[in-house]
Amino acid sequence: MQLLFLLLLLWPGPPMAPGMEDTAFPHLGESSQPLPRPCPPRCSCPREDMVGCDGLDLRVFPDNIARGAQHLSLQNNQLQELPYNELSRLRGLQTLNLHNNLISSEGEQPGPRAAPGFQHVGTARNNLIAKVPRGALSRQTQLRELYLQHNRLTDSGLDATTFSKLRSLEYLDLSHNQLVEVPAGLPRTLAVLHLGRNRIRRVEETRLQGAQGLRYLLLQHNQLGGTGLAPGALRPLRRLHTLHLYGNGLDRVPQALPRRLRALVLPHNQVAMLGARDLAAMRRLVELNLAYNRLASARIHRRAFRRLRALRSLDLAGNELTRLPTGLPSSLLALRLPRNQLRALEPQPLAGLVQLQELSLAYNRLRVGDIDLGTWHGLQALKVLDLSHNELSFVPPDLPEALEELHLQGNRIGHVGPQAFASTPHLRALFLRANRLHVTSIAPEAFLGLPLLRVVDTSDNPEQVLVRLHPTATRRPRAGGP
Repeated sequence: MQLLFLLLLLWPGPPMAPGMEDTAFPHLGESSQPLPRPCPPRCSCPREDMVGCDGLDLRVFPDNIARGAQHLSLQNNQLQELPYNELSRLRGLQTLNLHNNLISSEGEQPGPRAAPGFQHVGTARNNLIAKVPRGALSRQTQLRELYLQHNRLTDSGLDATTFSKLRSLEYLDLSHNQLVEVPAGLPRTLAVLHLGRNRIRRVEETRLQGAQGLRYLLLQHNQLGGTGLAPGALRPLRRLHTLHLYGNGLDRVPQALPRRLRALVLPHNQVAMLGARDLAAMRRLVELNLAYNRLASARIHRRAFRRLRALRSLDLAGNELTRLPTGLPSSLLALRLPRNQLRALEPQPLAGLVQLQELSLAYNRLRVGDIDLGTWHGLQALKVLDLSHNELSFVPPDLPEALEELHLQGNRIGHVGPQAFASTPHLRALFLRANRLHVTSIAPEAFLGLPLLRVVDTSDNPEQVLVRLHPTATRRPRAGGP
């Protein structure tokens, strides 16, 4: 069966981070009671159906494994080969974990095929596998999850039949390999396909025609560039919910994406403009992440976001914006604009954002005099405002009434007047760290009328600043400390 048992690894839960041991398998030393059943030397057998041989530097497959074993963990060893005759004896095996060994395609041994019908979760992460032999998975029709990340798989190591027989497969992780193309023959049942950190240069529509049930496609850190994702390439994926294209060198938002898309994640690319129709077809989009691209205010059309009436989260951090974009949808709950070049704020772009709860403007070049009167008036639901690391010399006036958390650290604030927070009676946390405050910089009346205030951070100022809260407050904040 060649590589079959290598890929039949039943794991009831999410994959572990590389290098982490699996907590589902107890380790040597957890019990001082004598083991009443056969157990391989140095391994742990807390139950008749469980054998854990993790992290023992094993070079040879352990013997004396009880025939009734259902869960076998051999992760973090130095196994290079698998004796399939020995594995086939364990007919009740439900979980086989071979994460982080030295198993390669050359380490295959012929042997009988596994009995079909298991509902397996397979994990062969962190090995040296370069090829899945033809037919190795053909009888595993009940396999639901397969983890092959951190191997050496290439396009020639997979063929159109490798995954086509896996009629129950829902999750396939091929990340951290050496693939140049999307594998062919993907099953219709597949819901999650992880292809991040390969060498994929082009996505062909024909490779995705069979995967019509796909909902999450992760393509981050590949080499798509400006032409690798042609318009309509994802057209077969009518149920696609989330598309990750982080770090692919894209110079514009891909066109003709599935209309049901809910999350589009495009940070760390080279997108330099947004036209009026670039996003117009994605009316169900809930999350849009365009952080760390090359967007400038002059190259964002005033109607670029207008049709995104379901949008809840918009991330434009790390671009080249000098002013707030216009035409933002009223459905927004979170707007993130840190690390741009904002120098001024006007009321019009924020008008109508009556549902906005979080606004981040950190690491810009804002001064109080450049924040127009009435800028905050439309933000009736705003609870978190981050103005940290700007050039503010005092607390901006007329802040939103619903505000609960205010970040002003890393500015040039040298004085806090008695009316500084008169408009924010619901304030709970205030961050004034690393400003220019001295002992007498904060007026004693500044925090009157703030009965909910619990945290005031004034650390890293030129002098230690002690803060007295309103007498009705039941808890004192940490003043003058981290």
